This record gives sequence, C-alpha cells and structure tokens, in this order.
Amino acid sequence: MIFEIIIPSPGESITQVQLAKWLCNDGEQVEKDQEVVEIDSDKASFPLSAPENGLLKILVKEGETIAVGTVIATVDSVAEAGKKILKPKEAEQKSGKSEEAVKPIRTNLKGTSEIMAGAKTISPQAEKIIEEKKLNREEISGNVQSKRIRSKDVQQFLSGKKNESGSTVYSRNIERKKLSTLRLKLAERLVAVKNQTAMLTTFNEVNMRAIIEIRSKYGQAFSEKYGINLGFMSFFTKAVSLALLDFPQVNAMIDGEELLIPDYHDIGIAVSAPKGLVVPVIRNVNIMTIPQIEIRIRELAEKARKSQISLDEMQGGTFTITNGGIFGSMMSTPILNPPQSAILGMHKIMDRPVAVDGKVEIHPMMYLAVSYDHRVIDGKESVGFLVKIKEYIEDPMKMLTEGEDPFGILLDL
Repeated sequence: MIFEIIIPSPGESITQVQLAKWLCNDGEQVEKDQEVVEIDSDKASFPLSAPENGLLKILVKEGETIAVGTVIATVDSVAEAGKKILKPKEAEQKSGKSEEAVKPIRTNLKGTSEIMAGAKTISPQAEKIIEEKKLNREEISGNVQSKRIRSKDVQQFLSGKKNESGSTVYSRNIERKKLSTLRLKLAERLVAVKNQTAMLTTFNEVNMRAIIEIRSKYGQAFSEKYGINLGFMSFFTKAVSLALLDFPQVNAMIDGEELLIPDYHDIGIAVSAPKGLVVPVIRNVNIMTIPQIEIRIRELAEKARKSQISLDEMQGGTFTITNGGIFGSMMSTPILNPPQSAILGMHKIMDRPVAVDGKVEIHPMMYLAVSYDHRVIDGKESVGFLVKIKEYIEDPMKMLTEGEDPFGILLDL
C-alpha cells in the first residue's frame, strides 16, 4: 500500500513552505512516526514523519518552494514487507559509499573518538569544516606537518593551494545559498519595522549584584528542587511584568485606528535557533512565579533550538525580551517585534567602577535598552518603565511587594 507524505497547513495565512532538508535518503527503509524531512515556513520550522513502515520515495528536492497540500514523498509498505536483506557489498553499493569513504576512528586518552587522516587525528572543529565543504582528508593531511589537523589547517588549505610551479593559488570562490523562507520573512519584517514605526531607544544601566547574590545563595537548592539552573532571564521577565502594571501603555499595540491594551502579559523571549531568530511566548507571566517562568523559558528554548517550536507557541506576544549579552554584546539597539510597541534588550554583565556612598567600588553592571514605538509610547513612559525594571533588579525584594517598600508594609506605613 502506498502512503503519501503531504505538506500540512502551518497556519491560516501560510500557503507556501520550503523543503529544508531530507533526513532520510531516497529508497531508504523508514519506520512509522520516524522524522523524515524538515520544512521551513515563514514563521517556524517543523518536521514531518513517516505515516507507516516502508520504503521512502522522494518526489521533491531540498530547497524547493512548494504549496501547502503538495505530496512530497510516498512510503511503500508493500515493498517494506517484501524487502530483502542486502549483503554488505550490496548495502555499500546501495548507499553509494565505498570502503574508502569509511572514516577511520581512534579513541584518545580522554575516552572520546577522533576521526583519523592517515596517521593524523582531526579536531572536531576541523572535521566539521571538512564535512561542510566536502574536502578530502588525506589531501589536507599531506599539507600539515603536525600530527593533529586543526581548524586553522583546514582554513589554510581552503585559502590557498600550491600549483605546479610552487606559487600559491588563492581561492576566490563564492558560495551561493538560497535564503530560507524563515530568513526571508524575518528580513521583510525587520525592514517593515524601520519603515512603518517611529522607533526610538532609551538606555540605562543596572547593578546585578543583588541578583548574583541570590543565585549564589539559592542556586543549588533551586536546581535540586526544580531540576534546572536559576538564570537571569526569569528575574528580568518577572520585573518586566511588574513594570507593565505601572506602565500599561508599553504593553499596548496599534490595530488600524485603535489602540489595544491587553490586561495580560504574554512575553516573548528571543532565542537564536539554527535557522534564525525565533521568539517563543510565555503566556500570562503576570500570574506566574519565577520558578514557573524559569521552567517555561527552558522548555521553549530547548524546543526552539531543536526546531520543534510550534506556531502557536510563537504567536500573540505583547512584549519581547532579547539578550545579546550571551554573545558578548555590551550595548545595542533592539528592534521591535511587530505589532508590539516595545522590546527590552539585555547585555553583557561587566565589572565596572561605580560611585557608592561617595566611594568608588567595582560592581557587576549591565546596560539595558528599551526600544519603543513613539506613536504609542511617550518618552516619559519609556524612561519610567526602564527605571522601574532597574529598581526591581537592584532590589528584588520589591518583586514580592509589587514595588512597595517592604519595610513600609511591615510597619503598616
């Protein structure tokens, strides 16, 4: 019996997708529910699985843009039932691999496996480049004097080879790759933000000492109870939600000639995924605790990095947080995530001299940036909103009292 693999509809507005990558070869035996192909839409990437056990027949090549509802492959379950067991030589010919193509491997003193090229080992970074560029390991080995091939050796091999006269011939090749649907849509949205909003940015800095001390004191207990590490993002997410209570206009968005102001806080966390930036959304942050936020951040980030995030998990955000600090950014201007009106940018924590009670001390400082749509948010609101976030991070006790002085509450003042 022949089963079809059909492109489903990822969303109401999506009519075309791109076939990103086949995870199996044409004619290969696949099992029911085994992921066989990755699909890119303009909002997310998602895998498709085999509907039944059988032999896979591929009908559409990688990189092609196809309409929703297109049959991209079939699975022949009858062929699977009558398949024969291939002898080693036949299996080798079937896969198109020869004995020479098998990578020699050895185990090093650390107990990890390393690819070999002749008598030389290849570092993991170098092997990654070799695989991506489809280079000949033995040819590279002949150009390396040491017993270990490193990434710099492969780069040197790529940048120049000796011709017959002994002079160096440098590569001037240009790799041409088709942009993914996700990347094209992202580019379109970024340009639209610049052209269709009145975007401005306000900056401030925050002393991270209090949050670092909390993580140092309670991090192990938190990890033992919840099974995950206590990060910085959950504190900032909670602080943003509390600040939005005082500045609801920052949570608003324009819809035609109307202004929509949700009374809930659905906060998106920008995550760098293999195929581009995605923004999974944590819903109802305003009623969540920091542990609940931390757990949800971890779940969504893992799904995003594995390209398993769904469209529903990325839709409907009212505010976004992005953290360029994990890549070493000291300061940047985050760009709006439409139709939202504001976004918070976090940056690298750096020890800097600061004035404390008339004395210069070294403290862990972070620059913060809030970009906002000036059509919706005035400068006073944007600055006040960022200052409020700063107050919550520098005095986390106020998160328990929604900004009120805890000692004032204790004394009923």
